[in-house]
Amino acid sequence: MSMNLTLNNGIEMPALGFGVFQTPPETTSSSVAEALRVGYRLIDTAASYFNEREVGEGIRRSGLDRSEVFIETKLWISDYGYDEALHAFDKSAGKLGVEQIDLLLLHQPLTTDFGRTVGAYKALETLLTDGRVRAIGVSNFMPGDLAVLLEQTDVVPAVNQVEVHPYFTQPEVQKANAEHGVLTQAWSPMGGITSYRGDSDRSTFNDPVIGEIADVHGKTPAQVMLRWHVQEGRSAIPKSVNPERIASNFDVFDFELSTAQLGAIDALDTGVRGGPDPASVTLEAFHRDIPEA
Repeated sequence: MSMNLTLNNGIEMPALGFGVFQTPPETTSSSVAEALRVGYRLIDTAASYFNEREVGEGIRRSGLDRSEVFIETKLWISDYGYDEALHAFDKSAGKLGVEQIDLLLLHQPLTTDFGRTVGAYKALETLLTDGRVRAIGVSNFMPGDLAVLLEQTDVVPAVNQVEVHPYFTQPEVQKANAEHGVLTQAWSPMGGITSYRGDSDRSTFNDPVIGEIADVHGKTPAQVMLRWHVQEGRSAIPKSVNPERIASNFDVFDFELSTAQLGAIDALDTGVRGGPDPASVTLEAFHRDIPEA
């Protein structure tokens, strides 16, 4: 099982990455350095996480050559529009301390002003042509959003990063992505969002089906869920600030789930979204000023 995935433009990207959503700036650089020490080579951040500078510090602290680390970040809706998005790239690259970003995504579709979304994506296309990014993509795009974007732009997104975990698998989104050659990348890949956003006692981490599969393989429920993503051909970006968990989340390449086990995990889908509905993300409700580098 390859630890790398090949994007639709031929660029190779690690299947498993390290996420820093909601990681406070003061712990971000040490967590990133630890993840890179353990073996991660994909780091995922975003302008709206307000920790890109610390991600850059963690990468430099690791002592790894820049070429060995795949850096992924996302532009926020407040910076949509063509010129705004070009400037937003400069802000992100400046904070990260890099000349080139490996994968740059639009963080959300701005469904109330899709023209600005298209303008921002066209800026991503320009950055790709200019060699300032190696691949471009989107995040939280539903099939309809993706279809409209494809009609109005030239470059098919390499990645669509969406909420995918055993309790919310978004089969129609994964299918639309696959039909267009777009890689599905999972945020909240283990369903952590169901633990801190829901009022239910039910959690993927104590789900009996996942627990039973974990016992069979002598692995943790988290490791089983990450292995499920990898075997089904998705990229996944778990996050943790705990060094033991950072290491165990990466230790998923030495066992294999059976077809029946994969199917059992697929069958846990509840259809209930943990994060915000992408259509509800408006500038009025979600504007954030992204500061200069």
